[in-house]
Amino acid sequence: MATTMQFDLVSPERKVVSVEASMVQIPGADGDFTAMPNHAPFLTTLRPGVVKVTAEGKVSEYVVTGGFAEISPDSASILAEQAMPRDEASAEMIADLQKDAEAALQETTGDVEKSAADLRLRDVAQLKATLNL
Repeated sequence: MATTMQFDLVSPERKVVSVEASMVQIPGADGDFTAMPNHAPFLTTLRPGVVKVTAEGKVSEYVVTGGFAEISPDSASILAEQAMPRDEASAEMIADLQKDAEAALQETTGDVEKSAADLRLRDVAQLKATLNL
């Protein structure tokens, strides 16, 4: 039985990380989940949050602002709207996300769209608190 899986995190700007990981914690749209080797195939959207990657006994953290995650028994791939190592995240970036989420909330008219925009605003606030920014 495999003890690691290939993990790739990419954004439109760059490949952020590619590593053999033993565990990846992912902020899925319906809640956080952990992908490990031999995980059942799974596809989900992401919410703004922190991805935690355990590789060679060390944990690395990356900020994502949304996107998609695809999990298979031997790999996990994240295609993120924006992605960066946690130490590259800035208060300015979070403020821009918050501004965009607030604008989306103001522009929506339907109940479903308002609910989605409200969740996005909440997720950005939670990310801001997590990062202490």
